[in-house]
Amino acid sequence: MSVRRRPGTLGRVTRVIRFNAFDMNCVAHQSPGLWRHPQDQSWRYKDITYWTELAKLLERGRFDGLFIADVLGTYDVYGASDAAAIRQAAQIPVGDPMLLVSAMALVTENLGFGITTGTGFEHPYPFARRMSTLDHLTNGRVGWNIVTGYLPAAARNMGQTDQPAHDARYDHADEYLEVLYKLWEGSWEDDAVVRDAERGVFTDPAKVHHIGHSGEHFSVPGVHLAEPSRQRTPVIYQAGSSPRGVRFAAENAEAIFTAAPTKTLLRETVSTIRSELELAGRDPYSAKIFNLTTVITAESDEQAHAKHAEYLSYGDPEGALVFMSGWMGVDLARYGLDEPIGNVDSNAILSAVKAFQSASDKGGEWTVRDIAEWGEIGGMGPRIVGSGVRVADTLQEWVEETDVDGFNLAYAITPGSFADFISYVVPVLTARGAYQSGYAPGSLRNKLLGRGDRLADEHRGASYRVGGANSTIIDRPSTLPSSSSSTAAQPARGR
Repeated sequence: MSVRRRPGTLGRVTRVIRFNAFDMNCVAHQSPGLWRHPQDQSWRYKDITYWTELAKLLERGRFDGLFIADVLGTYDVYGASDAAAIRQAAQIPVGDPMLLVSAMALVTENLGFGITTGTGFEHPYPFARRMSTLDHLTNGRVGWNIVTGYLPAAARNMGQTDQPAHDARYDHADEYLEVLYKLWEGSWEDDAVVRDAERGVFTDPAKVHHIGHSGEHFSVPGVHLAEPSRQRTPVIYQAGSSPRGVRFAAENAEAIFTAAPTKTLLRETVSTIRSELELAGRDPYSAKIFNLTTVITAESDEQAHAKHAEYLSYGDPEGALVFMSGWMGVDLARYGLDEPIGNVDSNAILSAVKAFQSASDKGGEWTVRDIAEWGEIGGMGPRIVGSGVRVADTLQEWVEETDVDGFNLAYAITPGSFADFISYVVPVLTARGAYQSGYAPGSLRNKLLGRGDRLADEHRGASYRVGGANSTIIDRPSTLPSSSSSTAAQPARGR
C-alpha cells in the first residue's frame, strides 16, 4: 500500500536508482507538437553537435546512458495513411541511431549508449561486425536494444507483405542471437591476436574459429570479422511485454524496459520478470529493469505545474493519436475526439485506457481526446510533475513499492527536460544516497551490473564460448611460422 509522506521526508537509502535518457534521431520523439516550443532543440537532430552537447550534459549529470530508440518504417495505422505521421513529424524524418555514437563517445568517458536495431531486416553477420566496431571505439560502452519489429510499413518496404506473426518473430530472433553469440563469444579466443613482429604474425589462426552455423533462417559457416572487444557481446537491452517477449528478455537481456503507467502494474511486471529470470537459470537481479517515465520539474511545485501546462499547450492531439494507433494497432482516426472510449472496438485500447485511468485523477468515462492528452508528452509511461524534492520522493516511492531498478526518462523538450532533471532532482537523490556519486570503472556492463566486462557465466550467450556447452567451433591446426623461418617468410620489398 502506498504511504503518503510530506515532501522531503524520505531519508538516505542504500539502493542507487539507475537512469537513462530516452531520445531518438528524429524530431520530438514521443512528445508530438513540442518541436514548436521555442526552447526545444530536437529539430537539430541532424547536427552532430546536438548529440555531442547532449552526451556531455548527460555525463555531467552522471546518467548511466543515452538510450536511442528507432523505427524502420512509418506510423500509418492512423487514417490508414502515413500522411498524419509525416505532417506531425511523428518519428519521421528519422536518422540511423548507430552513426551518432562514435562522436558522442569521443567527447565522453563514462556515458553508455544503447542502440536500437531490429532483428527482422538485417543479416546478423554484418551487424555483428558493426557492434564490435562500436564496442572497440567506445572502449566497451555500447549496448544493443533488441526489437523484433512492429510497424507493417517496415516489412512492406523490405519486400515482405507484413510483419511475421508475433511469436514467429521471437523464434527468428532466438536464432539471430545464437549466430551473434557464436560470433562474439566463440569465434576468437582472447589471446588470438599476438602481434608478433619477429615471426611476422599478427593473429594466430588456430585461435580464430569458424562457427559452422547452419539453421532454419541463417547459414554462417565462417569466422567473426572483428577481434574481441572489451565486452565482446554488447550489453543486451530488451522491451518485450508479452509472455513470449518476457521469456526472450529473461534468456537474453541485461537491461529490460517497461512502460507501466501505475505502480500496481509495474510491481506485477517487475515480479513477473524476476520470476522469469530465475526460470531461465539466472539471478533474478541479473538484469536491471527500467520504467518509461517523463519528469517535468522546476524549483517549486507551482513552477513545475506551470511549465507542464505550458508544454501541454504545444502538444498535438493528432500526433499523439498517430502514435497510439500505431502502438495499439487501432485506427483512432475513425472516431471523433469526444467519442466515448467504450465505443472503440478494441481490447488493446480498452486495457490500455483502464491502466491510464488508474494512474489519472480524471473521473468519468474516458474519450479519444483523453487518450490523446495522455500521450501528448512522453508516450505511454507515467508523468511526474513537481519540485526536485517532490520528484525525488516520487521516484523513490516507485522503487520502494515496485522493486524497479530505474527509469528511462523521456523528454518534453530537449535538452531542457534533461537539464532540469540534472539541476533539480539529481542533487536531492545524490544527497540521499539514491544516485551514483560517480561512475564505476570499466565497461557499460560493469558500470550497470558490477560484475565485470563480460557476460556472466550463467547467461545464455556465455555457453557459446570456446569449450562452452553450445560451442560449435571448427578447429584448424596452428600454422604459425617458427622464429627461425620468419626472415625467409617475408615477401621481397621494393628496391
